[in-house]
Amino acid sequence: MFVIGITGGIGTGKSTVASLCREAGLSVLDADKISHSVTQSDGIAIPEIIERFGQEYINTDGSLNRAKMSDLVFEDKRALDALSFIVHKHTMKQMGKYLDELEKSGEKIAVLDVPIPVKEGFLDRCNQVWNVTSDQNIRLNRLEKRGLSRGEALRRIAVQMTPEEYSKLADIDIVNNHNFDQLREQVNEILAAELGSRGLPFNKI
Repeated sequence: MFVIGITGGIGTGKSTVASLCREAGLSVLDADKISHSVTQSDGIAIPEIIERFGQEYINTDGSLNRAKMSDLVFEDKRALDALSFIVHKHTMKQMGKYLDELEKSGEKIAVLDVPIPVKEGFLDRCNQVWNVTSDQNIRLNRLEKRGLSRGEALRRIAVQMTPEEYSKLADIDIVNNHNFDQLREQVNEILAAELGSRGLPFNKI
């Protein structure tokens, strides 16, 4: 099974690229969705989060209080690193199980949508890594449209890897500085070059 990993910083359009791959008929595993499941009520990551951060960051239903935790981790990189380690450990373990199931079912291609390109469970499972990148002002504008203040958007970008660090890990950089049609054309070209040349099936989008 050929495994593509998609990564990139907040506001670059990584999830949009993943959705285009889904539209092309590829199976996409979304780390954000899986991370939500491991931090839901009685999720497998909750005990470790309580041990590290305290009960105050957990809702009364036993799920992670995302708003309160966000206020902490996007001001404190050490806290972000600690939370990321806990959540990603469980997220990637669960993603690995789903990936194994896809391979056993005979799937030819799988896509992993992962914001933090950890080695174990992501880089070591991918045959190819795509990095989605955008100019910072464009990222800021997108994040403001999502409801974040400019200051909050800058803080969130600052605690993530730099664009150069993402690019060093990638086989392919996708520059998302223009409109959706241009992005779709880029993804189509990459799919044709990387999958078509290998005889792997996909639908043109």
